[in-house]
Amino acid sequence: MAAAATSNFAPCQSHVRHSAGSKSSRAVFVSKNSGFGGTVCSQGQLPSYQGLWSTRSKDLGQLRRHAEANFKKILRKGHPHGRQGPKGLVIVCGSGMNLVFVSAEVAPWSKTGGLGDVLGGLPPALAARGHRVMTVSPRYDQYKDSWDTDVLIDVKVGDKIECVRFFHSYKRGVDRVFIDHPLFLEKVWGKTAGKIYGPQTGVDYKDNQLRFSLLCQAAIEAPRVLNLSSNEYFNGPYGEDVVFVANDWHTALLPCYLKSIYKPAGSFTNSKVAYCIHNIAYQGRFAFSDFSLLNLPEQFKGSFDFIDGYDKPVKGRKINWMKAGILESDRVFTVSPYYAKELLSSADKGVELDPIIRKVGITGIVNGMDVQEWDPSTDKYLDVNYDATTVLEAKSHLKEALQAEVGLSVDPDVPVIGFIGRLEEQKGSDILMEAVSQFADENVQLIVLGTGKKYLEKQIEEIEEKYPDKFRGVAKFNVPLAHMITAGADFMIIPSRFEPCGLIQLHAMRYGTVPIVASTGGLMDTVKEGITGFQMGDFNVHCEEVDPADVAAIAKTVRRATKVYDTPAFATMIQNCMDQDFSWKGPARLWEIALLSLQVAGSEAGEEGDEIAPSAKENVATP
Repeated sequence: MAAAATSNFAPCQSHVRHSAGSKSSRAVFVSKNSGFGGTVCSQGQLPSYQGLWSTRSKDLGQLRRHAEANFKKILRKGHPHGRQGPKGLVIVCGSGMNLVFVSAEVAPWSKTGGLGDVLGGLPPALAARGHRVMTVSPRYDQYKDSWDTDVLIDVKVGDKIECVRFFHSYKRGVDRVFIDHPLFLEKVWGKTAGKIYGPQTGVDYKDNQLRFSLLCQAAIEAPRVLNLSSNEYFNGPYGEDVVFVANDWHTALLPCYLKSIYKPAGSFTNSKVAYCIHNIAYQGRFAFSDFSLLNLPEQFKGSFDFIDGYDKPVKGRKINWMKAGILESDRVFTVSPYYAKELLSSADKGVELDPIIRKVGITGIVNGMDVQEWDPSTDKYLDVNYDATTVLEAKSHLKEALQAEVGLSVDPDVPVIGFIGRLEEQKGSDILMEAVSQFADENVQLIVLGTGKKYLEKQIEEIEEKYPDKFRGVAKFNVPLAHMITAGADFMIIPSRFEPCGLIQLHAMRYGTVPIVASTGGLMDTVKEGITGFQMGDFNVHCEEVDPADVAAIAKTVRRATKVYDTPAFATMIQNCMDQDFSWKGPARLWEIALLSLQVAGSEAGEEGDEIAPSAKENVATP
């Protein structure tokens, strides 16, 4: 079980502080007669904040009686959560695993792309299966729905000791933990989304290695120093028998620190690390001399050592964070089966890490999507809501509303193609703009929504000037318009040079909008040619050039799709799209099976269920 057994709670390191300004010793111990699996400071004060227990030792008897009554209530309900611990200790627990997801992004608090969406959607789906789930990410902003835990730790970052504070929010069955430190908070001015990794798109902060070293160290400490009481089934710290799920290069140091610092000292001996690659194009390559900043033993240098043919960030020998994450983790994942095959296939597709991935192996699991936010039957941004039985009539009306919104001629008989995505080379917006002239003679309209590199934003302005009756480009972040395009367009085009999984095609199909996609990554796994969409073929992955063959493939497939438009076959494709289940339930089951294979002590399979509600109103901060 994912029970927080008393053996989980080893004394914390001497640098852990459990309340600001406390005069007590920093060492903590476990009170075996306290009635719950929590840590108690030597002065008898529990680390606490709104939603956590706060008490003196004289109140422990009352807490024990409360916990015992709560446990009996759980048993009366017949719920699988909860068991009787040794020596009368009541442990409120879950029937699955203790899972700690670590990421630079977690939606809706921080997001630049699919990584944030996955961290927003997968953890609640696993929590609904009975697992205890935490996410750990930086606190980039003054999040109004998270609380200061008053728990502080010291970590070594570069050549300095930094004090880190934890904030917490409990949402949709998941403990959302945020790492508070000036390295994160002071970086971001204005809108957070585009400034997580640098002051502007394509420009990184010079101290990103220090920032994410801090994140990894704090994330390891979180499950054992945070005494969380978020719902009636899980109380106390997670302990050390956990599965860490590290995501992308920013978290690659986590398995290295576990192996070099914690496990040799007898901590986290049963823990395992699953490492998930969301986009292999971003690997964390830095100057080889920067290895000393990471505070790792020399024997780890080989896992980071990397030589490539690029001059950035420096020429020649480098360190590669993602390479180390792959080699030092217990199992490697990515976000779709076809993308996993691509990473193994060549230096181009694997971005020079293909031999490393072939050495350790990789598992691909397709992402789900947020079916609550993206639901045509309840979408607040639509004039008309609909489902599979009313889609054809509704989409005609919504198309007219979309055309009017962007200033195109209102004509329900004209096929409308939408593009929603970042304006950067990976997403292929430059290829699409080159192709417009080759299908502009068709009776078709194209609407592009996205922000990104300035020259690509300028490019869509120029195309609109050239084809004012057929093309509209909106270089803004506009959520309502994104929903209007997803519902009102007939087709959604996704011309990505590479696409690990992709969410736009899932959103489109859920809304009955037929996708036109490049044949890569998750687009191959989710869009079936002639059944739920149109495949354009495999594009050239080199971002420095626009391949004429790719331009021709877009134009050819657009012509092919518009010929099917407004036919019985097209109506069937719309129904096929809407008949699919794009929720996180299926992916969560596959992730559960894969993570159970790591065989962390006490792990058990869960059961499909509902998200766990908070045990008290004060455990959830209000927006």
